[in-house]
Amino acid sequence: MRVHPLGSILILVWLFTSGWSSVAGAAPVADTVVVNARVYTVDARKPWAEAIAIRKGRILAVGSNAEISRYRANQTRIIDAEQRLVLPSLTDCHVHFLEGSLGLSRLGLDDAQSIADVQRKLKEFAAAHPDSSWLVGRGWTYPIFGESGLPHKRDLDVVVSDRPVVLEGYDMHTVWANSKALAAAGITRETPDPPHGTIVRDAATGEPTGTLKESAAKLLWDAIPRLTDEERLEALRKGLAEANRLGLGRLHSAGRDQDVLPLFERLRQQDQLTARLYVALPMEPPSLTPEFLARLRAARSTYQNEWLSTGAVKIVVDGIVETHTAAMFEPYVDVPSERGEPFWAENELARAVTELDRQGFQLFTHAIGDRAVRLTLDTYQRAAKQNASRNRRHRIEHLETLTEQDASRLGKLGIIASFQPFHAYPDATTLDTWAGKIGPERASRGFGWQRIVKGGGKLAFGSDWPVVTLNPWYGIQTAVTRETEEGKPAGGWLPEQRLSLEQALRAYTLDAAFAARLEKEEGSLEAGKRADLIMLSRNVFEIDPREIRNTEVQLTMVGGKIVYRK
Repeated sequence: MRVHPLGSILILVWLFTSGWSSVAGAAPVADTVVVNARVYTVDARKPWAEAIAIRKGRILAVGSNAEISRYRANQTRIIDAEQRLVLPSLTDCHVHFLEGSLGLSRLGLDDAQSIADVQRKLKEFAAAHPDSSWLVGRGWTYPIFGESGLPHKRDLDVVVSDRPVVLEGYDMHTVWANSKALAAAGITRETPDPPHGTIVRDAATGEPTGTLKESAAKLLWDAIPRLTDEERLEALRKGLAEANRLGLGRLHSAGRDQDVLPLFERLRQQDQLTARLYVALPMEPPSLTPEFLARLRAARSTYQNEWLSTGAVKIVVDGIVETHTAAMFEPYVDVPSERGEPFWAENELARAVTELDRQGFQLFTHAIGDRAVRLTLDTYQRAAKQNASRNRRHRIEHLETLTEQDASRLGKLGIIASFQPFHAYPDATTLDTWAGKIGPERASRGFGWQRIVKGGGKLAFGSDWPVVTLNPWYGIQTAVTRETEEGKPAGGWLPEQRLSLEQALRAYTLDAAFAARLEKEEGSLEAGKRADLIMLSRNVFEIDPREIRNTEVQLTMVGGKIVYRK
């Protein structure tokens, strides 16, 4: 092959700037080398290694200490892992990042075990924030309210009556407000229920009780004074620091973050975006509009780089089991008059999905009830057939209940099952409240991970933060044991659906990358991929699975840069 003299010069320049000292075959010099590690690569061809060489944010090589030594030079930074476990950094496939980040400074009710607990925490929070015009918090669970399962404004009024109080349930589908908040939002007995939302009312008087379900909650959120950009930026920085501390290097935003895309971009330009973000824009019923399509296209063309990207759409087809808003084939056992209804008319959902599929957008569809899951699968299948589309990798988010026949369809259709394994934590919220509303037969099909895997489907795992903790080690432990922290039920809830540790890690790494069309760039420790990795305090392959949740991250690296060190 002849090479033009100018071409020869350009090749030599490229070789030199890429780190090669000569054309004779000298190895490129690494910026960083990790040695003396137990490297679990999540690469089936080479699952274990001892060292990693990194240059310009990419992995040069993975191998033994001796093999990697050829990439070292005087200027190379050496990280001695001291036999600690090194993994790809983890991906959370389902977060609401701004909301979770704001929650780090708001009233947290995750550990409240009773109404009295909530009242005590609210009183303390109000005293500590005398200048806050609104008191906002989240995290309460339905079992604390007994048989009704729903809160009442009077329990907040007796603690705080001079300022509005808004407390979101742990699942983000129901809010609890005091009388002052209802008044500030203009919610009265005359206020109509919005589409797909409910203002819960006193059966005798018609007065709002302080509970607002689904879209009705927006009436309250819209009344809260808007935060400044600087306040939101500060919250996002705290959220990123927390994500890095927990070993997360990539986050999939599943709605509610579309308005802060410019703030994420500002952080990126300031080199402060320390986790990569893939953001889905939410599409509201009842139909796909030209205005929404225009926003989608604009976002996709504006935010498309390795740190911040869009190109996905979040659709919410139904609600949740706990409030009887998940769309089921059969009635709820505790309220036989209800079975939940889809938020979308079938023809409008089909039209929207087909058009979005045609334009190459990936879909994240929230579907929890078995009827909603069937509707989503049918809609995806119809769109693929009409568009002759392939490898779109559309996702279903949550799919807590699904029929046996639909479990096998995910793999056949190439649909990704995006679960949040800590939602299956078998405490009273799951085994009493959740299972109690749908009955034992449907509950026996809950969170059927192995059922989907055996049908050829792929799993992608996340948290749904702030619905539950952002800590992925809680999710990994639940996926492997399906037991509570106390080891109950013994052997695990529906133990046949437990995953191996390798399967659980893969759902947070390589298959999570696949779920965002990024498996060629991320998700495993292989030469040429982005240098996103973590080092752990313990080897999770060698400990009791009931101890996984206590794992601490010693170091998080994203793009070859250390973004957290314990």
